[in-house]
Amino acid sequence: MTVRVRWPDGRTQDCYSPSLVLHDHLDAGARYTVGDFTERSVRGLEEASARVAAAYGFACTSAAASADEIKAVASTYAAGDQVEVLAMWPPLPDEEATS
Repeated sequence: MTVRVRWPDGRTQDCYSPSLVLHDHLDAGARYTVGDFTERSVRGLEEASARVAAAYGFACTSAAASADEIKAVASTYAAGDQVEVLAMWPPLPDEEATS
């Protein structure tokens, strides 16, 4: 899945996850502090990587790369600055049925 965010300076970034699990950690349209967003995203990406490992026998390097990229970008802002989650796709299967 992809999560599009707007960083405090207005820059947008697309973050990749191999699993829809980020829906459990973030909400489209929500604002988070940089610190909270980073923690939620990294925790979700670690969970996504663990799911890949359970299914295929190896961790997901793309999830690790996404977590590293988020941490690197986040480190350029103050922890209390605001990040906005602009979009998350694809939606969860039950969200598709109701929209």
